[in-house]
Amino acid sequence: MRTDSSPGTLPAREHLPATDAGTPVLDVVIPVHNEEKDLPPCVRRLHEHLTRTFPYTFRITIADNASTDRTPQVAAWLAAEIPEVDTFRLEQKGRGRALRTVWSASRAPVLAYMDVDLSTDLNALLPLVAPLISGHSDLAIGSRLARDSRVVRGPKREFISRAYNLILRGSLQARFSDAQCGFKAIRREVAQVLLPLVEDTGWFFDTEMLVLAERAGLRIHEVPVDWIDDPDSTVHIVRTATDDLRGVWRIGRALATGSLPLDRLARPFGDDPRDRELPDVPKGLARQLVGFCVVGGLSTLFYLALYSVFRQFSGSQAANALALLVSAVANTAANRRLTFGVRGRGGAVRHQAQGLVVFGIGLALTSGSLAALSAASGSPAHSTELAVLIAANLAATVLRFLLFRAWVFPDRDGYGGGPARTVTTPAHDTPAHDTPAPSAPLPQHGYEPVRPHHNDPGDAR
Repeated sequence: MRTDSSPGTLPAREHLPATDAGTPVLDVVIPVHNEEKDLPPCVRRLHEHLTRTFPYTFRITIADNASTDRTPQVAAWLAAEIPEVDTFRLEQKGRGRALRTVWSASRAPVLAYMDVDLSTDLNALLPLVAPLISGHSDLAIGSRLARDSRVVRGPKREFISRAYNLILRGSLQARFSDAQCGFKAIRREVAQVLLPLVEDTGWFFDTEMLVLAERAGLRIHEVPVDWIDDPDSTVHIVRTATDDLRGVWRIGRALATGSLPLDRLARPFGDDPRDRELPDVPKGLARQLVGFCVVGGLSTLFYLALYSVFRQFSGSQAANALALLVSAVANTAANRRLTFGVRGRGGAVRHQAQGLVVFGIGLALTSGSLAALSAASGSPAHSTELAVLIAANLAATVLRFLLFRAWVFPDRDGYGGGPARTVTTPAHDTPAHDTPAPSAPLPQHGYEPVRPHHNDPGDAR
């Protein structure tokens, strides 16, 4: 993943003006690959719906990614026939590549896309983009898994969709309900900053974009949709699922290592009550407590497992010291990154040294408890030792959190519970996607592909 840490803060969301001469308010992209038959009825139906119901100016952009049939000619005919239709040709496949390229070049303040089969009922389009136009939300997605959605599809696809979203919730802590519904929208200023961070060029593009946006604290609006499955879909389910699982692993690893500059996506403080500072409550305390408890629980399990292993070939005191030492190093590293949001290698040695001092205090508490137990009962059972150690560790945990917060990772810069801090270290920025400049007009002929080394050899979409 990219490690570009250049600072940047998104502007406050504002309601878009009712009229903006020369620039459509909404740009709806239809990514297609070999869709010569479905494209004309889709575009005409969408254009009729927008003309009849949408109160703002709009544009429909056909993003043809490497079609080998007559799709380019059909798209050109539609663009010549309907003034609000444009066409854009890419020489490489990939829905994500098509969306990123057209969105990056568009000047419309609201960008959307939908699949060419129009499985989603178009009555959900205005509710989808309205929160973006009003300034309420940053992204909007159609959800087939919302309680009020009405979906017609086979049990196989239903199972795959729900299983995939469960994986996202369990592995990436995603809170949005439907990652892969082909019905999404985003504000242009958000896309300008977010899209360069998204690496995938295929079907995982949606998921990666949503996960990064959610982790950065952007607001995602969900719209229940009426959706009818397309039985003639050309999506290769097994290949797509495999690629998506690889993407989940890649994103999870990047989030765990802190290699994503999500602070670039931060919004300024607004009217959200969560943004307000409460008197006499340290900033970020609640979030840090939750993170510390999670790390502490896992560290305790790790410590007990190590103690049980070391106890097989050493005495209780030696086993306790070794287990506590190893788990303390892991605990300090985890709390440094996950609880207190410190990134980079700068200061890591000092933090570990301070963590060892905290370890010494914990060692004194637990070793003293073992000594007291041995003095009281002579030869206690292993289960009794574990119970005493758990109690001693709970006491040491409270003291450890206080020392971590006040001494090891003090909040000197006012970051508190906000975006993770980056400790300055020598680094080299990695160039982002070679996308067209956001302010450039949408080109009609010719194109230098984005990241041409992504060939998507197995993309059969």
